[in-house]
Amino acid sequence: MQVRELLEKGLLAETLLQKYPHSHSVRTDKALYGYVAALKGMYLRNAAQLSKVVFDNKLHITHQALGTHTRKSLVRGAKLKVKREIRVASMFQEMPPEFLRMIVVHELAHIKEGEHNKAFYQLCRHMEPDYYQLEFDVRVYLTYLETAGQPLWSPSV
Repeated sequence: MQVRELLEKGLLAETLLQKYPHSHSVRTDKALYGYVAALKGMYLRNAAQLSKVVFDNKLHITHQALGTHTRKSLVRGAKLKVKREIRVASMFQEMPPEFLRMIVVHELAHIKEGEHNKAFYQLCRHMEPDYYQLEFDVRVYLTYLETAGQPLWSPSV
């Protein structure tokens, strides 16, 4: 109800910008890979290596995907090689660092837990204690975007 009220009064953008005034500086796939690898190194040291981490402009909220984690098994002779990829919607290139961290934490948690179960969310909270609030705030921002159509953050902000 509070979000609807802020939206109706035209104050939702101002509220979000007060809470999250700046966008992050992770703009390239290479920088994103480094960012994700650093988080993975802090919390999931023993997890499998990531083959690829990229911003993906094909992921969009209309498809209900802000990020994806995929695992592909490849047979090479007698060996089985597993490639793991994380794709983050390109809209996260121009969002606050907290929002990027939330989506990366979510996708990293899928390395250990495939389903959205209690263990999955416990792992998310271990990596990002404010996970639930950030997930809510991302949903609030997506609601704002759906109604206003104008992003709040840009690389120069």
